[in-house]
Amino acid sequence: MPEVLASIETGKSVRKEFGEGGRLHIDRPLPFLCVYIERGRDDAVARNIVSASAVYLLAPDVDVALPIVEAVGAALERRFGAFMLLEIGELAADTLLTDDAPYLPPFEVKVFHTDDEAASVAARTLVQAVQGIKAKFRTPRAELAAIAQASTSDAAFPDTLFPCISVRVAPIYRLAKSEKIYPDLQERLVANIFDAGLQALAAFIKAKGALKLTTHRQLGRKAFVDAVSRADRSIDEIASSFDFLLAVTPINADAAWQEFKAGGFRKAPRFLYRPLTVDIELEKRKLFTIGFDRFEDPVLHALYREKQQELDLQLSLLAAREMPRFIELGRALYGPVEPSLLQVATQILADTSVTKASLQEPETADCFVLDMLARAMIAGYRNQYSGFEATVELRSDLPSGLMVSGNRLLISRNTLMDRARVGPLLSHEVGVHLLTYFNGSAQGLRLFRSGLAGYEGMQEGLAVFAEYLSGGMTVERLRLIAARVVGCAMMLEGVPFERTFSRLTDEHGLAQSDAFNLVLRLYRGGGLAKDAIYLRGLLQLLEHLKSDRALDPFWMGKISASHFSVMQELSARGLLKAPVVRPDFLSHPDAQARLERSRNGISPVDMIEL
Repeated sequence: MPEVLASIETGKSVRKEFGEGGRLHIDRPLPFLCVYIERGRDDAVARNIVSASAVYLLAPDVDVALPIVEAVGAALERRFGAFMLLEIGELAADTLLTDDAPYLPPFEVKVFHTDDEAASVAARTLVQAVQGIKAKFRTPRAELAAIAQASTSDAAFPDTLFPCISVRVAPIYRLAKSEKIYPDLQERLVANIFDAGLQALAAFIKAKGALKLTTHRQLGRKAFVDAVSRADRSIDEIASSFDFLLAVTPINADAAWQEFKAGGFRKAPRFLYRPLTVDIELEKRKLFTIGFDRFEDPVLHALYREKQQELDLQLSLLAAREMPRFIELGRALYGPVEPSLLQVATQILADTSVTKASLQEPETADCFVLDMLARAMIAGYRNQYSGFEATVELRSDLPSGLMVSGNRLLISRNTLMDRARVGPLLSHEVGVHLLTYFNGSAQGLRLFRSGLAGYEGMQEGLAVFAEYLSGGMTVERLRLIAARVVGCAMMLEGVPFERTFSRLTDEHGLAQSDAFNLVLRLYRGGGLAKDAIYLRGLLQLLEHLKSDRALDPFWMGKISASHFSVMQELSARGLLKAPVVRPDFLSHPDAQARLERSRNGISPVDMIEL
């Protein structure tokens, strides 16, 4: 114990194991201690709630726990001028659930507190938070009482000298008269009660003036345990074992175009693909042997489980390449084309159908110009951050255009484009996709560079928005993004390749070569629903900006719109760093004016630079 107290005095972390599964964990000194007493029972929810805390104690019984609580509590009280004990356990049974109940009844949450004012405020906050839980299955019914009225099973430390709250939760995650559990219900219960506990601790700290907090989430962990690092490496190794988009992109795009054109655009061409370099069954076995049960952090647990499911879908898609089920697996990964999204895309095409032709032929840029300018842009980012070690490759096995794979920018040798589009397009690929890769790499967890589950939609929305901030959103570019949605909807409805091509050229006026490249992207692998995410992500981003919300969390790594609040929480907890490099396009002369205009509310058509 002396070394523990010395660590508290100097602000160091503590992780000390002792007999019978006991553990004291101090991420950093804080004015509280969360405690779980085992009592010879396996109360998984109570144990997981406590072990998710930044400062916690797991003990086999009260006799073992009491001297640790007294010593640690006294040391933390000396350091902060205040200290509270939060002890959590489970009720012996879910008494409100009966065999003949006509509907699912509420479940009990009992809260006991010492009679000092700060603990009373904290207890009331906890009850309020519990009652505000949006329950999917059963709603909580919280009861508040003085700790002096609690039985020995309801409060482990009724005579403690410290302010104390004891919480007892009904074991609704267990099947009655069975050892089986409801895993989803267990996770929801842990996350909800843990958050309510943090709110109670924050209320106590505020009442005592012990710390200045802007959010109760600041009381969460600032460091992750070794189990997270091990799982992160394993997930990254699997994610890095294959390149999904390269694997589903045809290597004979130019030959396929010549074949399609020679056949009068009446028959879909044959596409050839790279041989798969990944053993799908082996990688799936590895994927599902990764354990997340020792994370001690509900937020990280959820993020990695989502990523596990996404990787499983991607591997399943590769196994189904050129098979009928590929299209449905793609729909599961990227989602359908929502009627509202299709309506927006169709309206964009209608609103931009009549455009003035340029009086001058545009200056063009080939792959070598792109290569030179891309390397110059990367060098500029490397001057900001030496770890920006991106490479550029010219490839003959890609359709016209650019794509990012990990830390590589791949440029097709067939690329020939309007010179004015080069800067905005490099802002898209380098300034967003590569930048978030390297910012994610700097976070300490590789997950943020390979991408949180579902990140691609917001990534592409940000990348398209970067083109706008760079002054490069043209009519042709926006029409192409909208046409991708229209074509994707047709593909998902089972419309053949050649009919989708004809509709895009005949009804929507796309050039034949542009329409072919678009339809190739949609029908590759057997039908890939990815291309609808560009407009969807852009609309999500514009709505985000209209709500006057910041962009900075999106530069920290590759995240989805649904992870914005998670990134804010992890940042508040100190688990994430500020971006080590920021997009150059934000320094464009007109970028801030365009950004401010977006915050006032604009549509995609309003982004066109005339």
